[in-house]
Amino acid sequence: MSKGLEEATVDEARQLAADADRVIVKAGTNSLTDDDSNLDDEKLDKLVDDLEDLLSRDKEVILVSSGSIGAGTGRIEQSSGTVEESQALSTVGQSLLMHRYTESFDRYDRKVAQLLLTQHDLENPERFTNLRNTIETLLDWGVVPIINENDAVATEEIRIGDNDMLSAATTMGVDADLLVTLTDVGGVYTGNPKHDDDAERIEAVGANYDQVQEIISETTSDGFGGIQTKVEGARDVSEHGIPAVIAKSTEPDVLEKIATAKPVGTIFVPINGVSDD
Repeated sequence: MSKGLEEATVDEARQLAADADRVIVKAGTNSLTDDDSNLDDEKLDKLVDDLEDLLSRDKEVILVSSGSIGAGTGRIEQSSGTVEESQALSTVGQSLLMHRYTESFDRYDRKVAQLLLTQHDLENPERFTNLRNTIETLLDWGVVPIINENDAVATEEIRIGDNDMLSAATTMGVDADLLVTLTDVGGVYTGNPKHDDDAERIEAVGANYDQVQEIISETTSDGFGGIQTKVEGARDVSEHGIPAVIAKSTEPDVLEKIATAKPVGTIFVPINGVSDD
C-alpha cells in the first residue's frame, strides 16, 4: 500500500521523526491495561522504559495517556455502562494511573506532572495559551507532562478515540516535531489484523491517503473502529508538516527504533514534504 510513495520520501520522513526534539507519545487504554481492565504494571513500566530512551537522548517528551476509566473499572469492579459511571470510574482510575506513573518514572529519577483537559482548553485561545505556558515551564524543569482527557466533567468527550485527537491537537499546538501513537496493533493494516490473517501492514501513508481511508472505512465495520481516529489524528499532524507514527506498544524498543530511523509501525509522511536540509 505504500508503493505509491517514493522510498526516499519515506526514508526522509523516518529521519525527520528520528531527529525530532519534542515528541508527543500517546498511549491507549489497551496499551496499559490487561484483559480484565486492571492497570498492567508490566505494560506501564515498559512504556516508561521506552519513554526514557527518548529522554536519555535529550528529547522533550509529552505523554498523552488514556487508561483512567479502564484502571478504575479494574480497581473497583464496576461497569461503565452509563456516562455517569464512566465519569466516576475515571476519577478512581486517574489517581491510580498517576500513582503508578510516578513510581515508574522514579526508577529513572524523573518527575511527572498531571494535566487534565477538555475541548474548551484547546478551543479557547487564552486557556490554551495558559496550557502551553505551563507545558513549556514543565519541560524547562525537566518534568514529563502527562495529559489526559478530563473525563469526569467532559461528558461529550467520553468515547473511543478522544485522546487520539487530543494528542494531535497538542502536537500542533505546542510545536512538537513528532507524534507517536502507541496501540495494541502494529500500525495501519489492509484489514483488521485481529480477525484477518491476510491483513498486511501499510508501511507509510502520504499520497495514498485516500486509499487508506477506504480501507479504514471497511475495517471500521469489522469492529476495528478505534483505528479511524488514530489515522485521522496522524493525518491532521502530517498536514501541518509533522511526521506521525502509529506503532505497537509491545514492540521491543519501539521508541528507540523510531529515534534511530528504523522501520516500525506505519509512518505518516508530512504532506508538504520533508526538509531538503
